[in-house]
Amino acid sequence: MDVTNDDRAGAGETALRSLVIPVYRNEENIDDLIAALNELNGRVGGMEVVFVVDGSPDRSGPLLLEARERMDFMSVIAFHSRNFGAFTAIRTGMELASSDVVAVMAADLQEPPELIETFFSVLESQEADVVFGERTGRHDSVLRDALSNGFWWLYRKLVIKDVPQGGVDMFACNRAVLDSVLQFREPNSSLVAQLFWVGYRRRFVPYERRARQKGTSAWNFSRRMRYMMDSIFSFSDLPILFVLWFGVLGCALSFVLGLVIAVSRLVGLISVPGYAALAILILFSSSAILLVQGVVGSYLWRTFENTKQRPLSIVMNAVRTPSRGFKES
Repeated sequence: MDVTNDDRAGAGETALRSLVIPVYRNEENIDDLIAALNELNGRVGGMEVVFVVDGSPDRSGPLLLEARERMDFMSVIAFHSRNFGAFTAIRTGMELASSDVVAVMAADLQEPPELIETFFSVLESQEADVVFGERTGRHDSVLRDALSNGFWWLYRKLVIKDVPQGGVDMFACNRAVLDSVLQFREPNSSLVAQLFWVGYRRRFVPYERRARQKGTSAWNFSRRMRYMMDSIFSFSDLPILFVLWFGVLGCALSFVLGLVIAVSRLVGLISVPGYAALAILILFSSSAILLVQGVVGSYLWRTFENTKQRPLSIVMNAVRTPSRGFKES
């Protein structure tokens, strides 16, 4: 798709609030999304929406460009050169946001847009520095519900215990939290974990996730597992502790089995000298070596990725459009 380098129209207009929306395979939702955002802007006013088209293979990007005339709010439409992932797209949007209050939501409208209004209200009243949507229910398929619940249960157990039981899909923060998170320059990491790691005052707002009306989610099982692994190896020492205790218990078990084998050999229960002991030793040693190599290799790979200093994303173009009521001098 050819995109011209439009000037940043409306550079003199200041947004009071910014909303970041990653876009990937959402062409069926664009019209409904623009309508919902126009309605939201009518209630909150002075809103800037930063769309980040994350290498979407469908017509999401062109449809957003065509919809600029229907947008009652300021907008920035940024295009990644390829698909870098939803959380990297969110980070790009956070970098492009111009206001001191920034919220994030998905483009599929499964999270209620009116929740953003509550987020802005909480932040502007200075009741908290970061606000998370706490999902109390959802209307997906039984299988997707089970996968999502299992994913966030493991996330709470293995990574960040303060994450809500239903997980985090929507959040908003002030400039202080935003600047702190943007100091992270780590690929293969976890944006959710970063938001909790930086601290600050938190507030949770309950909501119920809606059923998806159009399209299918790209957040599949393999993406969930990849994100879980990135989160664990970036923010948890549990694998190393597991290896440590596995080694301790393995040594203890080997000592006990060694005594049993020695006694059995003395009383004549084992007729082949060294067979049982050798089999146990090979089995235990091989398993322990493979496990340790896998864990250490995962950490080494992530260290190697961090030393490459590759950009986390590449923005091909960013088109900024003022609200229809703004007139350039």
